[in-house]
Amino acid sequence: RTHCSQLITTHWNDFTCDDFQYLSAPMAFNLFKQKTKYPLHQAVRMKREDVLFLYLIDNDSELTERVNELDDHEELPLELALRMKQDSMAENLVRHKADINFKDKENRTLLHMAIKRGDEHTATFLVRHQCLLDHETSVTKETPLHLLSSLNHNEMLQDIMDGMCRVTKLILESGGNPNKQDSNGNNCLHRCVLADNIEIFKEILKATHLMLDERNKEGHVPLWLALQQAEQLHLDFKTETFSSLLVQRGCSVDAIDSKSSNTLLHKCAKFNYQNSGLFLIENGAQINYVNQYNEIPLHFSSEIGLETLTNALLKHGGNSNAQTHPSSSVTIPTTNEEEDNHFTYVGKQTPMHRAVYVNQEKILQLYIKYKEDIQQESQEHSSTLIIPDFNIQDENGQSVFSLTLWTNMLNVSKQLLNLGANINIKDSENVPLLHQAIIKQSVLASLFLLEQGVDANEKLNNSETPLQLAVKHHLPSVVEALCRNGVNMNVLDENHNSVLWNALDSGQEDIATILVKYGCDSTGWSNGPENCRQTLLHRAIDENNEPVACFLIKSGCDINTARQPGVNGETPDEAKDLQTPLHLACTWGLEKVCQTLIDHHADINKKDAEGNTPLHVAIINQHVAIIKLLIKAPNLDLSIRNKQSHTPFACAMSYKNNEAANAILKREPRAAEQLLAGANIDDVTANRRSSLHIAAEHGRASICSILIESHIQCNLLDANQNNALHMAVQHAHLDVVRTLLTESDVDVLAVNANGHLCRALVTAGANLSIYNNDGISIFTQAVASKALLVNILDTLQREPPWGDSDNCLECGMKFTITNRKHHCRHCGRVLCKRCSVCELPIMKFNLQKPVRVCQICNDVLTLGVMAAR
Repeated sequence: RTHCSQLITTHWNDFTCDDFQYLSAPMAFNLFKQKTKYPLHQAVRMKREDVLFLYLIDNDSELTERVNELDDHEELPLELALRMKQDSMAENLVRHKADINFKDKENRTLLHMAIKRGDEHTATFLVRHQCLLDHETSVTKETPLHLLSSLNHNEMLQDIMDGMCRVTKLILESGGNPNKQDSNGNNCLHRCVLADNIEIFKEILKATHLMLDERNKEGHVPLWLALQQAEQLHLDFKTETFSSLLVQRGCSVDAIDSKSSNTLLHKCAKFNYQNSGLFLIENGAQINYVNQYNEIPLHFSSEIGLETLTNALLKHGGNSNAQTHPSSSVTIPTTNEEEDNHFTYVGKQTPMHRAVYVNQEKILQLYIKYKEDIQQESQEHSSTLIIPDFNIQDENGQSVFSLTLWTNMLNVSKQLLNLGANINIKDSENVPLLHQAIIKQSVLASLFLLEQGVDANEKLNNSETPLQLAVKHHLPSVVEALCRNGVNMNVLDENHNSVLWNALDSGQEDIATILVKYGCDSTGWSNGPENCRQTLLHRAIDENNEPVACFLIKSGCDINTARQPGVNGETPDEAKDLQTPLHLACTWGLEKVCQTLIDHHADINKKDAEGNTPLHVAIINQHVAIIKLLIKAPNLDLSIRNKQSHTPFACAMSYKNNEAANAILKREPRAAEQLLAGANIDDVTANRRSSLHIAAEHGRASICSILIESHIQCNLLDANQNNALHMAVQHAHLDVVRTLLTESDVDVLAVNANGHLCRALVTAGANLSIYNNDGISIFTQAVASKALLVNILDTLQREPPWGDSDNCLECGMKFTITNRKHHCRHCGRVLCKRCSVCELPIMKFNLQKPVRVCQICNDVLTLGVMAAR
């Protein structure tokens, strides 16, 4: 017996119900109690209802606890009985307080678990015994119907799925609520679509009081999820789909969102669900329903570029002229999970505006064709349709036509013009299209508008013309096109500047060339200083703007006219001076302008109000380079006299401009003869040199002869006490010496005062070592004889003051740490060691000890005046 007991224990788990079928109930009950911890569960497994009955009797006092006890596998006796389809035992357990709504730690009931494992039998039993049909799990808030809705038909056999459909039907018939929402807000319809469970979906749709348009926590209705699924799986809406079933059941094809006011059609257009949008249209969706921004679905389809959907919307009465709210009346969220604000919001836009903003040319072609088709149809029919208006403006004043210009869709622009687009439309700031194009620097748009005949002379707010703007924005091709169109090129801006002046003043010679090429007035009379009348050339010269002045001259402007009195008779000094541009250029020293004027045959001999020619003016203002230019010019008349009766030569002499006088004499050696007309022949320069000095210095014998004939003072001395003969001899001009000696009474015995002056200065204590700006001293001056220097040194009676310099005054070597300064004690010069090697006493200075002296002082002290030889 013991052996048998051990044998049964060892193989207990290998026994089946067949092994105990002939064992009596009491014996089996005792055996189950001995060999297992859970005899009730074992009785159910062994299908021994008689043993079950004995167990119930034996545990009557704690029956509720025992029949609802979990075994080691977390299973209930009732659950085991139902899984083994022991309905009689299950009924018996239920009658004896077995809990058909038992909940596990996740708050799942037996019905939840039966559905999880696809157990139709258990589920049916529980439903028929009135278990809880709408009980929710703890976390996910799932009811049995939710679990049924989320079953995946790909993961279970078809007969099991069919059984679950029957369970669904039974639960619904028994009062199960298909509208309950899980933790994500999904009801059974949502879950069926998400799980692609169309079998259960069909059963759910049979329920009464079904909430077809319930939204989950993401704000989606079942139909939207169905449409998403259809798009993702590329389903044919003509077949049986979730979407078609929902629509047939009566769901809303609009499902208007309470927050954004978007319909499903809005969302389909927005998310590129073109086929879904067509499905909604066919099923009566509202075509022109507006959302919170007053957008209709057509706005989104046009922006995204959905050609088929856009075409369908138009044919079903879509309002192509519908405008969004002004930006001032809406609030654009910075972040929004629902709204995809991928464009900058611009108010009062039509769907066509949206298409242009994102370059949807094909969409625009749909609107164009739609309008053409309407116009071709009968008047009766077309009156019921909304005709696209290409002149509607957004809040920035931009029409569809103008936007096509800025996006360079010029082919579309041409088509729009043919369909009635207004080429002269203005934006919200009253700016015409051509002005806008130029301001945006859109050359293509500007040229297109001009080709299409836009008003090229219209002014921007009564101020700037297109030509002025084109110059301002540096658009040469637009300027040329405007000129070809015959615009007024001589218009003045608010500052009374011409277009040509503005181009030149901003350095745009290319544009200025175009203007001149097409006949722009390069002379350009306008108001000048004190309201006198002046040309552009006068102004350029007055402002010292040489490049502009030269351009104007080369462009053929008037180059000989002086400033004129003002239009109201104003006669300021500028209008009276009669100065031509060449006079002005000579006044300001503008060499390039003068050269250009001369090259272009300006009147070089014209007089101003003072009778001065340009050459007079250049001499008066000391502009040497310009004087040389004028003197080289052809047709120069050097005999012209100003109101002081001065010729240019006399003027040069009067202003002590030796260089100008010499230049004139080189050009016209007989220019000095003009002195006979009354010039002051005895005028001298700052160095007290007369014209005879200058002529003698430069070897002009003929001029000297003329001056002598005119009774010039031949013995007039300059600042250095030199007369004209001194100058001729010093510079070895033999012809001049001969002329002076034979034709004048020049004093051949005159002695200049250089020697006397030097001695007087030294006697007064002058510093012998001083040198001039050219670095020349009395010791280094190139002279024929050293006699004067030796004589001065010999007459020194007291030690002169010491000089100072950074360089040796004899050899010029710079003093350094190694090359130290020394002084000659006789002449006082600062010398280097090498130039002061001689030493001897200087008795006349009472220097009895040998001291440093330079070489020349050494010679003077030892040889006396003989040192000069």
